[in-house]
Amino acid sequence: MCRHLGYLGPSRTLGSLIFEGEYSLEHQSYAPRMTQGNLLNADGFGAGWYHRDRAVRFRRARPIWADPSFREIADVMETTCAVAAIRSATVGFPVDESCAQPFRTGAGPDGAQGDDTGPGRLFSHNGKVEGFAGIEGKLRELAGDLAHVPDARAPVDSALLFALAARLWREGGTLGGALAEVVRTVAALAPGRYNLLAADGAALAATTWGDCLFVRQRPHTGRGERRFGEVWISSEPLDEDPDWRPVPDRSLVTADLMSGVRITPL
Repeated sequence: MCRHLGYLGPSRTLGSLIFEGEYSLEHQSYAPRMTQGNLLNADGFGAGWYHRDRAVRFRRARPIWADPSFREIADVMETTCAVAAIRSATVGFPVDESCAQPFRTGAGPDGAQGDDTGPGRLFSHNGKVEGFAGIEGKLRELAGDLAHVPDARAPVDSALLFALAARLWREGGTLGGALAEVVRTVAALAPGRYNLLAADGAALAATTWGDCLFVRQRPHTGRGERRFGEVWISSEPLDEDPDWRPVPDRSLVTADLMSGVRITPL
């Protein structure tokens, strides 16, 4: 059910994040190893990254391997924080660019005006809401005014999870705290897989609820302040590096370069 990854660390190209590694995100689009119930993630892809203090995106409703122009761009675009995702569309939802993730709120030409401060936030959902039609009305009620978050109007269940997170962020919730609250709220209404991932340019947060997730952190190699060099969060390990470690199901992951990765139960 889809795959996603988040990165925080020294500047590197999008191409290195998405296409490098024996089991890269691109590889997972046609040969995922740990997915549940689908053989391909070919119904769209997206990448969001931070450039000149704002979140920008590239999204398409096609397989990532079928867009050589994106790879050419990705090989020259550099960033210190990114979220990327590949999609396997749930039956009943369209294969449409508006449904490709990450979604965005805050900064940017199609982000919500007045919704956020700072560079904006990126959001991805790996999973599905079981029996979505039965709780859609309740989710819309909880999410509030969708005018604040244009991406939340996409015709897919993930969009309302994003809308709820965006509302909590607007109200002062932390990056990870909002994701945890979304999962607890929606899981109480309907079963499903609720692996969420978010970034704000300086931190990452993710949840596990029904699907796999792995983290990798590496130390800072320079002198001076004590900090971590880089943090990765990914649905599946991108290579055979032994530093990858699984995140227990029903957990919240928060990460920044000062504290590294922290995992707490949901």
